[in-house]
Amino acid sequence: MSDIVDTFCELVRIDSESGNEEAVIAHLSKLFEQELNAECTRDEYGNLIARVAGRNSTKSEPIMLGAHADTVKPGIGIEPVVKDGVIRSAGETILGADDKAGIAEIFEAVRTAERRPPVEIVITRSEEIGLLGAKNLDLSVLKSELGFILDGEEPDTIVIGGPTHVSLDIDITGKAAHAGMEPERGISAIRVAAQAIASMPEGRLDEETTANVGTIHGGMIRNGVPEKVKIQAECRSLDDDKCMRQSQTMQNAFKSAADRAGATIDINENIEYAASKLPEDSPGIGLARSAISAAGFDPKTLVITGGTDALVLTGRGLPSVVMGYGGGGAHTTGEYIEVAVLRRAAGIVQQLLYAAA
Repeated sequence: MSDIVDTFCELVRIDSESGNEEAVIAHLSKLFEQELNAECTRDEYGNLIARVAGRNSTKSEPIMLGAHADTVKPGIGIEPVVKDGVIRSAGETILGADDKAGIAEIFEAVRTAERRPPVEIVITRSEEIGLLGAKNLDLSVLKSELGFILDGEEPDTIVIGGPTHVSLDIDITGKAAHAGMEPERGISAIRVAAQAIASMPEGRLDEETTANVGTIHGGMIRNGVPEKVKIQAECRSLDDDKCMRQSQTMQNAFKSAADRAGATIDINENIEYAASKLPEDSPGIGLARSAISAAGFDPKTLVITGGTDALVLTGRGLPSVVMGYGGGGAHTTGEYIEVAVLRRAAGIVQQLLYAAA
């Protein structure tokens, strides 16, 4: 069997930008069946569930180990290069350590652990474009009551909670007119959007709350008063009430600007997931702490304002935490992972299996 570095490099060479994960999931299904004697199935969304029997353990209850198959762009034609103990991309692409390092570490730990409980390995699709795999994962086919997602950067850190996240899709309709001949007859949807954005709080609002306008698409021609604008905005907070209040503040800003200008507006609010935090004394955190300590590190817990598969699964009734795969520079062409850290993170997962066994 090849080394973890070979496994990782093989995985990142398989293109799997979000929505195009089929090839890597098919590869993993075959790998898990051949090397782990796993029983592999797919749910209706296409997530991979691999059931692996226990080894030298009296435990009958499985634990879930998870990671996501998809990568961000640019992720086509990745060629990993190992130099001076560090793995990077050779070209103008990401590396894909987020999250194929996590997959490689799970595989290596399960394969080499001298003892382990039964394990359900879950590889989700389309995590990078809205945690869609976790949102659509068929939990009825899982028996695990604890989940561990390998998708954080620091191997000694356990992410135990996250925010409420609200997405806002805003359509503003003004009135078109010739910008040179009769601009006074028009209502600029772009101006309405600009006034709304300028009037509302944005960025980091406090230590647990953020707000952002991410995209603006509007106008057709240089010399026309723009009639339509589409905006994508969001807000997040570790406090659910704060997040919902901020969402309403943002919506009110757009509505007021539209009313003043005589424009019409349509706003679609979508709650992506709700804030939650596992208690520090919960079983999953205890196992993760034990594993990190056994590997020789001082475990830390963290609550973040980013979304994770673990946050979604916890909200759906499967208490889950995020553990670190050890990479850096995620979502950039400078992404990297040190070989020693790749092995170290796999060792922590192995210690997790020992603790759970």
